[in-house]
Amino acid sequence: MKVIAKILLSSALLAGSLAAIPADAAKAAGKVSITLDGYPLSFPVEPTVLKGATMVPFRAISEALGIQVVWNQKEQKITAMKQNGDGSSKQVVLTIGSKNAVVDGKNVSLAIAPQSIRNSTMIPLSFFSQQFGAGVAWDQPTQTVSITSPQKDMYTLGFYALSSFDERAFVPSFDSVAFGWSRIDPTGQFTMEGKEYKWPQAAGDVTPESIIQDADRQGTSPYLMVYSVDSSGELTKNLEDRALQEKTVSQIVEAASGKGFKGIALDLEGLGLTGDKSKAKSDYNAFVKNLSAKARAAGIKLTLVLHPLNSSYAGYDYKTLSGLADDLVIMAYAFEQEKGPEPLKQVDEAIRLALKETTKDKLILGISLGSENAGTVNDKIGLAKRYDLKGVAFWRLGLIGQPAWAKINESIEMK
Repeated sequence: MKVIAKILLSSALLAGSLAAIPADAAKAAGKVSITLDGYPLSFPVEPTVLKGATMVPFRAISEALGIQVVWNQKEQKITAMKQNGDGSSKQVVLTIGSKNAVVDGKNVSLAIAPQSIRNSTMIPLSFFSQQFGAGVAWDQPTQTVSITSPQKDMYTLGFYALSSFDERAFVPSFDSVAFGWSRIDPTGQFTMEGKEYKWPQAAGDVTPESIIQDADRQGTSPYLMVYSVDSSGELTKNLEDRALQEKTVSQIVEAASGKGFKGIALDLEGLGLTGDKSKAKSDYNAFVKNLSAKARAAGIKLTLVLHPLNSSYAGYDYKTLSGLADDLVIMAYAFEQEKGPEPLKQVDEAIRLALKETTKDKLILGISLGSENAGTVNDKIGLAKRYDLKGVAFWRLGLIGQPAWAKINESIEMK
């Protein structure tokens, strides 16, 4: 069962945070900027200060936090509904020009009445944060209000490689774990042998079979990850050779089914960088269609791990693939930059482009712990929360570490 976390912060702590925001922080509209989980929020109307209170567009922040908002033009009322992780909900009703709000049927006073500015309902930021559990901080030099979203229940996928063994204790915390123990080799053949992405040796009483069985017994779905990259043309060879493709697909499904996996995570990288990009897409779609049909017949789920649409690789047809797989992982990392946290702007763009091709319930944001750290991982998770994606995936166990793990648990409810 999911751990139900308390998402409402104490009023005293919030009051202390908001009291630190100076009354003259913005004497005119446009002087105050607001970030949510480290990334700017765009507004139809700029935040401003009215009678010493920071006023913000209610709908913009609400929807970014997954709060449903309904506007009643006749009564000049705005209703916000927040679903909690335990199945309960919270309802807040505000009326333009009235200092009286109704929270779950009870009257609550506001310091400043909600205002309508250019067709946007503006409310005091302090009231918003108190009612919906968002953390608030003020940065004087940049004149920025930083909002931290409440903890959210999301689907989580962890990647497990040969060097992940030391962090195997994290496995039960994930909804599913993809074990990188197979690949398509440089000759285009499916294999579970070789130097990496291979079936591991036992470590005393701990065997690969026991790790799979333990994960399944503890409620974490074990997936067989199939990896390859087209560096030597091995993927192109496999995709273009129908007989080899048929053999590969059958071997993957047989391996997953025979060894107790509940799903397949297909991570075939590098397509579309060179050659005929349209043909690469078509060939990959055909491969996935074949694999999807056989996997479903065997009762096995299929996850596709894909380069983002704003990468250099153009061999992936998100729209078609989303109809063939249970979900898609956007590998929102390795944007051809020097080492360091991935640029939030490019991660944001990757999500937006994917959402033009498929629905949010199909998308999982891939986050590399090789790029991120304890200070930046929640910024990426925040984007997945902002767009209400299905979940997040972490590459990989063995790279997480306790500091980053603690931060992840602050942002999302692990299993």
